[in-house]
Formats: sequence, structure tokens, C-alpha cells
Amino acid sequence: MNVLKFGGSSVANATTIENVINIIKEQSKTKSLYVVVSAMGGVTDLLLQAGTEASTNNENYKKTLAEIEKRHLDAVKNLIPVISQSAIISKVKSELNVLESLCEGVFLLSELSEKTAAVISSFGELLSSYIIAEAAKVKGLDIGLKDSRDLIVKTINSKVAIDYIETNHRIKAFAKDNKNKISLFPGFVARTQNGEPTTLGRGGSDFTAAILAAAIDAEELQIWTDVSGMYTANPKLVKQAKPVDHISYQEAMELSHFGAKVIYPPTIHPVLDRNIPILIKNTFAPEDKGTLITRNVSDRKTPVTGISHIDNITIISLEGSGMVGIPGFSKRLFEALFLENINVILITQASSEHSICLAVEASDAKKAKTILDSTFEFEISKRKLEPVKIENDNAIVALVGDNMYHHQGLSGKMFSTLGKNNVNIRAIAQGASEKNISVIIEKKDIKKALNTLHEQFFEVKTKQLNLFVTGVGNVGSKLLSQLEQQKIYLKDKLRLKIRIVGLSNSKKMFFDENGIDLHEWQEKLNKGKKANAQDFFNQAKEMNLRNSIFVDNTANPDIAKIYKHYLAESMAVVTCNKIACADEYSNYEELQDLSRKFNVSFLYETNVGAGLPIIDTLNNLIASGDNIHKIQAVLSGSLNFVFNNYKEGVTFYDIVKQAQQEGYTEPDPKIDLSGVDVARKILILARESGRIMELNDIENESFLPQESLETTSVKDFFDSLKKHESHFNYILNEAHKKDCRLKYVAQYENGKAKVGLQHIPAEHPFYNLEGSDNIVLFFTDRYPEQPLIVKGAGAGADVTASGIFADIIRIGKK
Repeated sequence: MNVLKFGGSSVANATTIENVINIIKEQSKTKSLYVVVSAMGGVTDLLLQAGTEASTNNENYKKTLAEIEKRHLDAVKNLIPVISQSAIISKVKSELNVLESLCEGVFLLSELSEKTAAVISSFGELLSSYIIAEAAKVKGLDIGLKDSRDLIVKTINSKVAIDYIETNHRIKAFAKDNKNKISLFPGFVARTQNGEPTTLGRGGSDFTAAILAAAIDAEELQIWTDVSGMYTANPKLVKQAKPVDHISYQEAMELSHFGAKVIYPPTIHPVLDRNIPILIKNTFAPEDKGTLITRNVSDRKTPVTGISHIDNITIISLEGSGMVGIPGFSKRLFEALFLENINVILITQASSEHSICLAVEASDAKKAKTILDSTFEFEISKRKLEPVKIENDNAIVALVGDNMYHHQGLSGKMFSTLGKNNVNIRAIAQGASEKNISVIIEKKDIKKALNTLHEQFFEVKTKQLNLFVTGVGNVGSKLLSQLEQQKIYLKDKLRLKIRIVGLSNSKKMFFDENGIDLHEWQEKLNKGKKANAQDFFNQAKEMNLRNSIFVDNTANPDIAKIYKHYLAESMAVVTCNKIACADEYSNYEELQDLSRKFNVSFLYETNVGAGLPIIDTLNNLIASGDNIHKIQAVLSGSLNFVFNNYKEGVTFYDIVKQAQQEGYTEPDPKIDLSGVDVARKILILARESGRIMELNDIENESFLPQESLETTSVKDFFDSLKKHESHFNYILNEAHKKDCRLKYVAQYENGKAKVGLQHIPAEHPFYNLEGSDNIVLFFTDRYPEQPLIVKGAGAGADVTASGIFADIIRIGKK
């Protein structure tokens, strides 16, 4: 004998009921069956809604009852042949008339008692079981309908406590006399010991099935629902969640208690003692394996079985010296809550006994505070205790698994994983059995926490990065192309899945939590909303995704000012925008402090040498204990390009224009040619070397005429270059006279820095620097005479984009 239970989604309408009948028919070929059914999906909510509306003198209850009637009559008309409908419709309408009378009484009295609410809510199961039984008979099944209220007896003054002696006696007596191959029962409904109608609570149909299975010692209890078993996490919140083939009773109880909606928590207890397997199956995909629940699971190697959570949790805290060393304090606390039927979900207490923290359902919070303030009124009045504190909008997340026992480092891995993603843990609880580690977090962080933990404990070491990218010009568009081009390589070789979830230019911004298709990003962005740097941050914060990275491909000072907000929300920042790191030292220091405080990456390798590892090399030297004495560098790929190509027969204007068009300069070339850009770069290197320095501390020997420096537009600047061609020609000729080449050099030595155009002789390492290449010489304790040299392409959209790409990958590999 097997017991099958079908939930509300499985019997939601005529089509799904047909599916259920086919499953029953197939299984009844080899076994006798007890079948328990829930109300049609959503009907219990409608019934309670009608009762509530009636109790508040809201005549809308009649419309709600009409909707309930329509759903059931539609099912009858679609399941039963016309010739057989009359009697069944008459029976259904008769039951609905009783329901209407009950609601009318509630309306007149303006009161909905607990007993009346139980009676009203029971109509869903009573109607669905009757309709399904009649539909099954039409299909030729040998089926009989039995009212569960005649069998299941609940103890008085308890939500789910069953009088098992009387209940088992009644079920066995029924089984002895039952002649049907299939017996159908309404779930959820029962009677008290004095015969009054009651229910087993929301989700009680599972419990009904378990009680029946235990009483008849069934071979298997099957719970048929709308998912293919118990998942590693809630699949509605974690797309990568997958069904677990086999779990233990203990694991199932832990997961169901902590929010796994597949099975009602009390369901497991009746069958556990009898060692009856529970099989979770999908009504809509019966071929799926599902989840088998038994006493022991011996073939699983992973420590964590699943991650579950409970929404709408309130933290209740008691603090004060009046608790310390006082015997019986906890007894008074829990007894007060027990007497008010308030369930405590989680408890944690400091070893100092100075504070105790409880988690209760949000609906019980107000009542709990009132009761505890009253219970400890004397201690509070004497200031031995603080008034009870309640904190709303929290949730519990739990790691569950039998194999967690004595598995070192799980707690630390859980906490560090959450911490890296700015998920604050308010309280922690772990039993000595080590089968459950529970933490309280803010409700807004649930989705991020579940996805982060699932990625850590269940996915094949594939880390998902969520990028918010601003700036899609030369550099930004190249970055997007590189990300798309390397997508498969990153996933297969580096186990990284990089998604663009936010995109912005100066006019528009667009977001998609599921990832923006990089083949269509331009069309998507054009349809986005008006761009605003602060709004872009606000949206990124609201999306609250794990492993979030803000990527700035602009030279916009307003965007640079917002980096600190991203870092404070534990969102990494990758930027080629030099303004933030070359701003006032206090701002630079603040960004570094935020990066350390929130353990989040702030990477700006491209600030100095595009794709060259200049900052990384410098940081490695310092971290390994070396000391920097001098830095000499050609740090402007654009200036190097200009002076490498400026020669007789070509005007300075033409070369600068070419550099701009090929993407070597900033949109405003004056930033490069004035030396400001190079000054910012050597400033950043000086600061990375440990020097406190401001931009105006750097000596800038500009080669531009004063008129060029004072221009206010790009056009005027280019016009001034044409006008002063003789000036630039003179500079070129002076270098040729000395057999030197012109290089714009940055130097940091003895705590001072300067930038300027220099004549470089043939024996100098800078002399043969070609194209747009950069070069940096590090003179240190370890490299006093022969410097450590970093050399390579230092300008251009492609290499800058590749540098940003490298920083993103560095974060992903952390």
C-alpha cells in the first residue's frame, strides 16, 4: 500500500486534475492506494479572504464566494460528462450554500472566531476531494471517498498535536472494512477530541497523508507537488539550484523547518518511527526522479545538502546585568512566550549571559514584546534590564547537511562568503550536532545570500561576476567586445561567468538582472532611461547582486566621486579614470580605507600604463619588502606616439590630430599634451610607493605655448597648435642638434616628482621607445644600478580595455 498526496498546484483546475487521475490510475495497477488531496490551488486563501471580508462587513465577500463557486463548477463541467453533471453540481452547490450561510453569519456578527475560520477554510479540501473522486469514477477507477474528519483526531488547545491512539484506532478500523482499490481523503481537515471541526494548519494535507501512512504502515509516502523534489536552494531565487536525489529524515526536517515549502514540517514525524520512505515527485513531470527521504544516506560526499531560509523574521533582544548568573531567567523568558503560543525559531546567548537574542515570526513580534516587557517589568524598572528591543525585516538562512558534522571550516567559509558580498550577519546559531548552521540577515539580502552560498557550496567552482559598466566609447565598447569574445574561454578555463547587468553612457542607462545580451547592447542602451551617475549607483545598490563590480571607462570627475559609495556597499570598483586616485590625498586615502574596511577590490591598473602591470609590479616590490628610491618613466602613450612621429614634413597639428583619431589621446588632447595626465600618473605611483603627495606638488615643465594652455575648447586648442608650428619645430630641431630624441618623462626621486619634455641620448633606455609604448624604470634596494623595467604598449582603446579586463579577472579569481 502506498499513500499519495497531491498539493493545491496539482489539483488547481480540470487539466491538472486529469493529470493527477492518470498518475493514480497508473499506480493503482500494481498497488492499493490511499490518496490525499489539497484544495484547488489558491482556494484556501480565497476562503479565508471571504471570511475576513465578511467579519469586517465588507460585502465583497459575496464576489469572493462567487469566484470560488465558478472555479469548482468549471472543474465539474470540464471533468464530468454532461449526462452525469446534474447530481454532482447539485452536491457542490449544496456545500457552497452552507459556506455562504456561514459567511452571512460572520457578516451579521462582525466576528470570525477561530473555530468558524477552521470550518470555512475546510471547504476547499472537502469540495476538491469530492469532485476528484467523481471524476475518477468516470474514468473507471475503483475509488471511494472518505472524510478525514472521521479519522483524524486532534488534541484540544493545540495547533498540530494529534491524539494518535484514537486516530490510529479509527484508521485501522476503516482499513479493515475498506473494499476499494483506491481510497481518497481530503487533506488538512480533522476534528478535536470533543468532535468539533478543525484543521491541521496550512500545509496540513502533507500531515494528513503522513498520519495515514504511519497508521497503515505504508510501503511509501509520495508527496506530489509542482517541483521535482527538494532543491539545494529555492529555485525561484537561485536559478542554478538543482534537485537532491536522496536526503535523510533529519535533513528534510531541517530544510522544511527553514522554509523549504515542498514538505510541511510535521509531516516527517509520523513516518520516521515507522521508517517509511517519503518520495517527493513532480505532478507535471512524473518521469523526473524526485527526492527520496529515508533514515540514512550513505553515498553523498558533499558536506552541505541544502540551503534554506525563512522570510519575515523579527529579532527580539534582551540585554542587561540583571540576567548575569541569575538561575531561572531563561525559564521565565520561554515560559512567558509559551503561554502565549509564540514559537521561538532561533536562540542565541552570549557566554557572558549579558544578552539573549530570539527570532520569532514577524506576526508574533508585537505580542512578544508586550509579554516580555510585562514579565520583566520589575527588572526593567530597576534598570537591571533594558526594555525589550525588536528589529523587523530580517530573515534566517541555514546551511543543512548530515555530513557537516566535524567538517572543518564550513562556518568560516559561510561567514566569509557572505561578508565579501556585504551581507551583514546579525546572529548565529549552530547546534552541537553540526547539522545546521543558521544566521540571521536583513531580509533585503536574501536573494544575494542564497546565490552567493549556493555558488560557494554547490556549483562547480564557477564564479558569477555581475558588472555595472559606465562608459561605452572607445575603451568601453572594446571591453564589451573582449568580454563577449572570451565568454566561453572564461567559463571553461577560469570558471568565471561574467554578466553585464548595468550599462550606461552619458545619455542613457539600461539594466537587466539576467544579463544584457552583448550582441544587442547598443539597441538595449538606446531604449534605456536617462543617465545619471547617482541613479546608476542607486539601481546597482537596489539590485543587490553578489560579486558586483562597477567598471568606469570614462574620464568623468562626477563619476569618480561616487566610487566611495560603491565600495561602502561592498561592490568592487575597476577604473581607467585617473581622477579619483589623483584627487586630493584625503580622497585617495578614503578609497583605500574603504577597500580594506569592506574587503572589496579597488583596482586601477590602467590609470598608469593602460594594459601594462606597472602598479601591480610596484605593489609586489613593496609587499615583498623592497624600497623604492627612484622611478623614471615615459607614461604617456599618446605623447610618445606624437613625438615618435613628429618629423620634418609633418606638422605638429597633423600628428596630434592623428593621435586623437586613433584613440591614443583623451577626447580633449590638451589633457595629454599639457602634462596633466602624466603628472596624475606619477602622482599615483608616488602614492602607491607610500608618499603623501598632491598634484600641485609635482613640477610640470610644459612645452606648450601659454596661449595653447589657456584655450577653452578642443577646436581652439587645435587652432593654437597650427598657429605655433614654429615653436614645436624649434623644439624638434634642438633635439636633432644633440642627436637626441624627444620623450615626455616623469620622474619620482627623494620624495619629489616632476614631469617634462627631455632630450634623450642614444644610450638611454628610453631612446628606442617606439610607437605608443610606455616604459617604467624602478630603482630599488634590490635594483640599485640596473633598474627593474616594465615596457610595452601604453595607449589605445584595445590595450586599455584589456587592462580593465585583467583587473576584472583578478577580482574573479580572488
